[in-house]
Amino acid sequence: MLELNIQNETSRLRAVVLGTAESNGPTPKLEEAYDPKSREHIIAGTYPKIDDMVMEMEAVAAVFEKYNIKVFRPNAIKDYNQIFARDIAFVIEDKFIKSNILPDREREIEAIQHVIDQIDVKKIITLPEACHVEGGDVMPWNDYIFVGTYSGEDYPDYITARTNKHAVEALRELFPHKKVKAFELRKSNTVAKENALHLDCCFQPIGTNKAILHKNGFLIEEEYNWLVTFFGKENIFEITKDEMYHMNSNVFSISPEVIISERNFTRLNKWLRAQGFTVEEVPYAEIAKQEGLLRCSTMPLIRD
Repeated sequence: MLELNIQNETSRLRAVVLGTAESNGPTPKLEEAYDPKSREHIIAGTYPKIDDMVMEMEAVAAVFEKYNIKVFRPNAIKDYNQIFARDIAFVIEDKFIKSNILPDREREIEAIQHVIDQIDVKKIITLPEACHVEGGDVMPWNDYIFVGTYSGEDYPDYITARTNKHAVEALRELFPHKKVKAFELRKSNTVAKENALHLDCCFQPIGTNKAILHKNGFLIEEEYNWLVTFFGKENIFEITKDEMYHMNSNVFSISPEVIISERNFTRLNKWLRAQGFTVEEVPYAEIAKQEGLLRCSTMPLIRD
């Protein structure tokens, strides 16, 4: 049995699900794009190729192996995008919570049934149908659960709005002893630089008391300011609009000291090293073209 344990984003990782790109299928048609960035690359003819994405994900798998982390992979479904394991479910404490994901993506969870079978059935939670949530919007941080959401009346109009207020309430009920703090995110179906697809596209805690942050990802300035106060201005790396577009906040922590980052994030990686972090650089620029990066393609199951 897997003894699930996730209290925060950075404690020492022991077991993780890493997505797969090996049967990703042909370039989607424009009307099949889930986000504005994929759309841009479909139009430009620069949508990522399977071989390149497989190579990038294997680089991450090699880092996990180096740190002796147990890695689970989804069973490959022919011509199906299974890269973003974070979207389909997430773990908080010892509970495995299934996301209510976009209907087109429901087969992704079936592909990790071999992992789910190793979890105590009492710890597996399916949220009510009205709750829309994806793991990229949910961040356990010790006493807190940070949640990215969008509660505008026009929620149904946004394919980029993935987590609703019903899900925020459901998390409050599931974890009454935690402080569930929701943040309204900026959404756009068409302009990638104006779209925070998930909370981890504009914010991520690192180490024990630091964070990467992008102000324009937040719709409400006070909510952004709350995070600045919470972590302290001196502990925050503020990324630019371009850096957010290239997913600089979407790195992944193996421990409070070790972070996997994209090798082109020059400014960020230099800052991380100056703060004393060990930075494991990997190529991930092709996967980034689908508006997801390292955090999006990993689903942590056990941290110390």
